[in-house]
Amino acid sequence: MSVRITPRGTRGAGFPKMPPLMLAVFHFMQIAMFRLSGGRMRVQGRPLLLLTTTGAKTGRRRETTLGWFPDDERGDESRLIVASAAGAASHPSWYVNLARRPDGAAIEVDGRKFAVNAESLDGAERDRAWKRIVALAPGYGKYEQQTDREIPVVRLTPKA
Repeated sequence: MSVRITPRGTRGAGFPKMPPLMLAVFHFMQIAMFRLSGGRMRVQGRPLLLLTTTGAKTGRRRETTLGWFPDDERGDESRLIVASAAGAASHPSWYVNLARRPDGAAIEVDGRKFAVNAESLDGAERDRAWKRIVALAPGYGKYEQQTDREIPVVRLTPKA
């Protein structure tokens, strides 16, 4: 059970350039709004969670909000998250952090906080999950068309 970093792509969507201060303010506001909502925030109808990781290079605590999907194959409290980076050629930093420093990963969702184990989905299991994800949130299918990398799907399972 681990997160495996897949090869980065050679093409993908670009991110708009924003001044670092503006990015920091936006990030802070997004997390504040999530917490003010009691962890019940949604974007485009999809529920969000707050993922906490340890920075791969810095060792500092990192937080980011992400959309999530129920893990229908497991039928438990596992959640699936997608390392799409909006179709960019490179992976999002939270994904690299989970792969390089898996200890200390945690989520907040629906007002609850808990530590999680993270694992990459591979092969047929990933393909089935991807089909369900795209059916629920078609934008991910568009991200897939923008890049030549396989967009990773990660399962987060609460630690016992």
